[in-house]
Amino acid sequence: MSGSQGSRGVALLARFAASGVASTAVSAAGTGLPCSGGLLSSSAAPGASSLRALVREAAAHAVWGRQLSTAAAAGAAGAVASSAGAAKRCTGMLLSTGILSRGLATAAEAGASSAAGRGLLAGTRAGATGAASAGASAPSRCSSLPSRLLLLPSRLKSTAAAVAEEAAAAAAATSSSAAAATATATASAYGGAALSAGLSDGARRALAAWLGLCAGWVYSMVVLGGITRLTRSGLSMTEWKLTGERPPMTQADWEAEFTKYKASPEYKKVHRSMSLDEFKFIYWMEYAHRMWGRFLGLAFALPATYFAARRWINGPLARRLGLLFFMGGTQGFVGWWMVRSGLEEPEHEWAQPRVSPYRLAAHLVSAFAIYATLTWTTLDLMYPRPATAGAPQSLLRSTAGARGRLLPLAALIAVTATSGAFVAGMDAGHAYNTWPLMAGQLVPVEDYCDWERLGLTPVRNLFENTAAVQFNHRTLATVTLFSVIAAWAAYKRPGLLPPRATTCLHAVAAVTAVQFALGVWTLLEYVPVPLGSAHQANALNLFTAALALLHACRPPAPGGVLGPALAPLVTPAAVAAVGAVGYAVISSNGAVTASERYMGPSNARGGGGGAAGSK
Repeated sequence: MSGSQGSRGVALLARFAASGVASTAVSAAGTGLPCSGGLLSSSAAPGASSLRALVREAAAHAVWGRQLSTAAAAGAAGAVASSAGAAKRCTGMLLSTGILSRGLATAAEAGASSAAGRGLLAGTRAGATGAASAGASAPSRCSSLPSRLLLLPSRLKSTAAAVAEEAAAAAAATSSSAAAATATATASAYGGAALSAGLSDGARRALAAWLGLCAGWVYSMVVLGGITRLTRSGLSMTEWKLTGERPPMTQADWEAEFTKYKASPEYKKVHRSMSLDEFKFIYWMEYAHRMWGRFLGLAFALPATYFAARRWINGPLARRLGLLFFMGGTQGFVGWWMVRSGLEEPEHEWAQPRVSPYRLAAHLVSAFAIYATLTWTTLDLMYPRPATAGAPQSLLRSTAGARGRLLPLAALIAVTATSGAFVAGMDAGHAYNTWPLMAGQLVPVEDYCDWERLGLTPVRNLFENTAAVQFNHRTLATVTLFSVIAAWAAYKRPGLLPPRATTCLHAVAAVTAVQFALGVWTLLEYVPVPLGSAHQANALNLFTAALALLHACRPPAPGGVLGPALAPLVTPAAVAAVGAVGYAVISSNGAVTASERYMGPSNARGGGGGAAGSK
């Protein structure tokens, strides 16, 4: 090959250097090539006056020129094909690791692409043998250059492969870190953070307002149900339909409904002197209670559909809303299951017809459970960040200690409210209308332990003996009052609880005192409807304040070993429990389908009324 072919090979290498894969370092005078730790190493001899002389000397070697041109073409093509855009993107990495020599800018300024020999691949390996010999001659250095150039393609390929592997490893590490961070964030997010994940503040506030409205609706349902019970209106409708009942519109319709009610034990033993107009009042009370619950279902389902269409409901919130809808549907079945018990003959002939106190308590407890779930979900959306997040360790320790006392206190409040349901179911508030004594005694031992005369077992005596039911409720209410006062005295000072929790603690103490006073006043006045309904409504107020207090004392993250593992199982467990209750109710005789025409209790003695057929 001629010297011009060698010059073209050198020019190709110069363009390769200017492209960013290799780099060159050319001194301003062109008399020397400084060492910068690259793959290639060459230094101009003292006798070589210019780069052109070096090119001419290299081109003089014909064999070397042939090999040089072949190697240059193969090296350029192979390097570009193997690294593609990776070489340009990773130039900084290559330079920083010392694989290639620096001097790219100088080579570009030299105009390597405009003339052969203007740009020369020149770099030096730090500590190379040729650079270490300061007294070596120019021909010896030039003779080492071809062998180094021949190694260039393979070294470039191995360099590109190493860089590609390093980039892939870095990308994999970054992806793993991102996935781990996402998993950690998902695991740590619970409560309001999980329910409001991905929502804007406006969407979160809209959802909170909607669920708060539904919670207020359930509150009114409980109060209306209490008035319905106090006015003895619950048994006025002797039939139940899943899709709803059409109210009487004509005189004939009213007469037909009144005839059905006359066949019930309550009319025969309690309301024998009731007129049609009086019947209309109790009928409308029960009808309003039922329809108010059905309207609540629409007020829940329609906005839920709208919010789902707007993609404002994520996975955790969807599961919570599904649980609430399931609980609301089951509550209707529980209500009719309760009413049916009052349409049968009582167990004892001397007993007044009334709904089963157990079923009444189940109906009230399920209503409280729906209200608690709605209220807690509303608080989660209103305050997605726990009040203890970012708090100092002293406040976290104090709040954790308070939480250990407040959880049992909340359970005590719930048990006291449940015992009040048995007082209502047994009409126990109409007996022993003195306080604090009962029949002149602080503890009515004889009346309390009178289960043999009543034909009860000791366990049933706790729930069906009027004296025992009222004494239990009095005792629980008193214990609740003093427990709340003790908790308030221990944590009322600022700094022991988050500010929102301190406010809720004051509210719990105030509402508990009012509730206790209302209970005593209602008892002394023989349970008038206004006082009785106010006592029941204030029980919900106390329950609400306790829920808000617990919510304000939430830890920043689920605590303990089992906390994070059990948190995702709460909703499925609640669904299973509600489903079990619903199945037990639905599978009972006539729980879902109502009698086509009520003809009286199915358990009437002496064949007074046959069992009604079912639809």
